[in-house]
Amino acid sequence: MTVGLTRRRFGQGLGAVVLAFSLRPGLAVAEGEHLPGSLDKNRALDGWIRIDRDGGVTVFAGKVELGQGILTALRQIAAEELDIDLERLRIVSGDTTQTPNEGFTSGSQSIEQSGAALRLAAAEARAILLDLAAARLGASAERLTVADGVISTPEGGRTSYWELVGPDTFRRDATARAAPKPADAHKLVGKSLQRIDIPAKVTGGAIYVQDMRLPGMLFGRVVRPPSYGARLLGIDEAAFRRMPGVVAIARDGSFLGVVAAREEQAIAVRNAMRDAARWQNGPALPDAARIHDHLKSLPARSEVISEKQGPVAAAVQGLSASYTRPYLAHASIGPSCALARSDGGRLDLWTHTQGVFPLRRDLAAALAMPEDRIAVHHVQGSGCYGQNGADDVALDAALLARAVPGRAVKVQWMRDDEFAWEPFGPAMGMSVSADLAADGGIVDWRYEVWSNTHSTRPGRPGGVALLAAWHLDRPLAPPPPEIIPRPSGGGDRNAIPLYDLPQQRVTHHFIPEMPLRVSALRTLGAFANVFAIESFMDELAAAAGADPVEFRIRHLRDGRARDVINAAAAKAGWKPGRHGDGTHGQGLGFARYKNHASYVAIIADVAVDRASGVIRLEKVVAAVDSGQIINPDGLANQIEGGIIQAASWTLKEQVGFDRKGITSRDWDSYPILRFTEVPEIAVELLDRPNEPPLGVGEAAGGPVAAAIANAVAQATGKRLRDLPLVPARVKAAFA
Repeated sequence: MTVGLTRRRFGQGLGAVVLAFSLRPGLAVAEGEHLPGSLDKNRALDGWIRIDRDGGVTVFAGKVELGQGILTALRQIAAEELDIDLERLRIVSGDTTQTPNEGFTSGSQSIEQSGAALRLAAAEARAILLDLAAARLGASAERLTVADGVISTPEGGRTSYWELVGPDTFRRDATARAAPKPADAHKLVGKSLQRIDIPAKVTGGAIYVQDMRLPGMLFGRVVRPPSYGARLLGIDEAAFRRMPGVVAIARDGSFLGVVAAREEQAIAVRNAMRDAARWQNGPALPDAARIHDHLKSLPARSEVISEKQGPVAAAVQGLSASYTRPYLAHASIGPSCALARSDGGRLDLWTHTQGVFPLRRDLAAALAMPEDRIAVHHVQGSGCYGQNGADDVALDAALLARAVPGRAVKVQWMRDDEFAWEPFGPAMGMSVSADLAADGGIVDWRYEVWSNTHSTRPGRPGGVALLAAWHLDRPLAPPPPEIIPRPSGGGDRNAIPLYDLPQQRVTHHFIPEMPLRVSALRTLGAFANVFAIESFMDELAAAAGADPVEFRIRHLRDGRARDVINAAAAKAGWKPGRHGDGTHGQGLGFARYKNHASYVAIIADVAVDRASGVIRLEKVVAAVDSGQIINPDGLANQIEGGIIQAASWTLKEQVGFDRKGITSRDWDSYPILRFTEVPEIAVELLDRPNEPPLGVGEAAGGPVAAAIANAVAQATGKRLRDLPLVPARVKAAFA
């Protein structure tokens, strides 16, 4: 019998929660009925929660820790609903042998998807156990109290989760019928609890895949082609097999690698083979100086993604502008790394991929192995922010491990590998025009965005999305590029303005051809689209003679959007009508990430040195509404990190390339924000405990870029529309 579960709350306190549940037959989940979050595609209740008879509790999540503190938040959610102490609960994440398949950890969706699933699964597990306890203790369920998994009656009867649970207790499909606790009953959710991943990171513990050591482990390196499309013509493999420490040289077509006893030996052989290998060069890259014109000249699939036609007042003036963003690198501090062991027709991989199951699918295709013979285990990596080289290096490690069966091989990319071969965030072009009425209101809005795809991740049909697979003697082609569907979108993410406009037309020009390798980078297209939209809103406000805060509020009906803008303005000491002094300025940027996740308003204070062209970001104030807050400190950490990264993108970062290939190969040729350049940051959190929690990790990016650009414009009267805002562009504006 499938049961439905209902709950009534009788009281609350810090020590115990009094709950009542009743079993009601006939409430099975209807065929085709949608369940919330990741529960929909992973309905086995015991796939989410295990209660061991020794007193331990384990929860399983397909989402993984990327430095965003997600495992801490998920533990809080699960422990809250199970009424157990946090110390009793452990979490297993991202393992194809143990956890639910939640696809990728991306898009700031972990709390929305995994959190929702764990909350409902834990509530249902608790309901089942309380019903069993009521039967054992001979007491009505509403008279039971629960404290750290111990269930009691007022008369002194006691049992516990671990006494009640059996091997088949949770062997059923989840129904999502058990209502989770209301916000006012929470004891753990909403508290700033210490993150479980931080101690090892600050004490030098072995927490990253880069730190892993397995018994008898060997070390590998791969020799990459000099450029896209280059083909290996020849190399004297025998000469390198005689070099110190070499255990194996692996070559398959243009894939070339070495396995050695020690890491420095593998590096020495890799460098020597790189210098000795003979290559046939690939096709030339486009002119970097005209890359946005080149992209717009390529065939595109154009779609109007939003259109409104309504009665409008007469227009008295019109404005138009174009904006650009360059290719951006993930620039992970730790180069991509993986460990692999191939033995007896099985493959084990330890990797910092964001999607263990999609990676397993592509590995199986590349290696011609059944998926069930491959186990992919997530281990944290030092740097991510989208699809960097984590998936690619996993295939590198697998190919090298095949050359030494039974031995674990650790492969780490070199810094130049990481910069030259990772997939970049795409370059983008945005054009916008609008008309204003006599009262300064926007009466018409026309927006266009040009972009490649924003995801070439593994796991898609039609090919293998892993670098080494394209270099094999029998190469496997990548899948065709695809448009990420809305409402999240890819290049069109946040291209539809949140403002209430009577007439608008938004067009997405999707460009399938990719001159440079591209894929997911934090925020996808939202960073560029919000930068363009919010920069143009300031330009329109100036044309209307309006204050930028007031101008936005006037065009917003969404009360939560208005609240975050007003909160940021109040915290930053915004003064309507204030003008820059030629050097110092203050600017605003606002967005609701993906138009359905967190609301963020940013106010940036800058100082501009006209002589050097250097923009100094002095202070950033953020106001954030992410619905119910699970861990306030963790949420603030995410916003702070997003601010710093977006500031680096805005002021410094762009991938350099020439006709021969990528020229950004190190930290000198790809500078990022330094510690001494990090601004003062203040974050205001608007908690809404009765609203669903919303994704926040990527939400600050676009508003930061716009706020900085708007602050520069207020300070100097010069509008910069091309990212990054490097000194050369600042000086050119004054020239």
